[in-house]
Amino acid sequence: MNKDTKDNQTEKVLGDTVHVSVLLQEVLDGLAVNEGDVFVDMTINGGGHSEAIGQLLGKSGTLIGIDADPTAITRAGARLNGCQAKIHLVTENFRNVKKVLTDLKLEKVDKILFDLGLSTHELESSGRGFSFQKDEPLLMTFPADPTKVSFTAKDILNTWDEENIISILSGYGEERFAKRIAERIVDWRKTQEIQTTAELVDIIASAVPGWYRNGRKSHFATKTFQALRMTVNDEIRALQSALDDAWSILEKNGRIAIISFHSMEDRMVKKFFREKSKEEKGFLITKKPISPSFEEMKTNRRSRSAKLRIIKKI
Repeated sequence: MNKDTKDNQTEKVLGDTVHVSVLLQEVLDGLAVNEGDVFVDMTINGGGHSEAIGQLLGKSGTLIGIDADPTAITRAGARLNGCQAKIHLVTENFRNVKKVLTDLKLEKVDKILFDLGLSTHELESSGRGFSFQKDEPLLMTFPADPTKVSFTAKDILNTWDEENIISILSGYGEERFAKRIAERIVDWRKTQEIQTTAELVDIIASAVPGWYRNGRKSHFATKTFQALRMTVNDEIRALQSALDDAWSILEKNGRIAIISFHSMEDRMVKKFFREKSKEEKGFLITKKPISPSFEEMKTNRRSRSAKLRIIKKI
């Protein structure tokens, strides 16, 4: 397929897509999807990227969508209705991608996408406490059934000692007031159990300075919620495992695209890609991460921290 044809197809895909996912055009261009490719969406969410990529795969292509949240798989299935490629949607953590391929009797794939951001549905409609703007139970579990995980955000807040809470808030959340917030959490739970997101927001508000609560671009609870979610779902170790396995299943000349929204995740991806480049096993399609355009950030505020990195296996 020549570049002009590819560009025309990309424009058509974008034009036909109701919801434009973060950095969609950049992902389509960077992955260079061909008809007949085997593509894995490691975090299919609602299927936005996959819907666009599925149109490029054609009848001879294969699309594998993975997500730990079964409701995401259901939404993606509805969105991909009509896609001509062979579709496999699997409820699973992406750290188990090799098992997914084994079950499908596949060994190698051509293109892989990680979109490490939360979906709008998870934030606004899951009821599991991902958003500080809603009053919900403190679960923060990717699986809809919290019994499928070792612990929830509520467990952390009510049973972990102060030092461990400080550690995750400062490590995963990069929260400058981690100690003050942890102290307030421990003090609060002496008289009553912390059960809801609204209670947690109140705790954080009472722990941080006034200037930190007001006049900032991001909400003062953002980093605490982020740290709890990442801990509950073991996101950092899951990503490291998934990076290694994704590379092992990738065909020669195949590509991996990763959209991250957290500096720790981006550093991991950067380090992994650079190591493959230094070992002369991979070619960096993106020397520096691609960020959303000003226009995209204006229409989708959640895209503002997104960074896209792409590598080709050689």
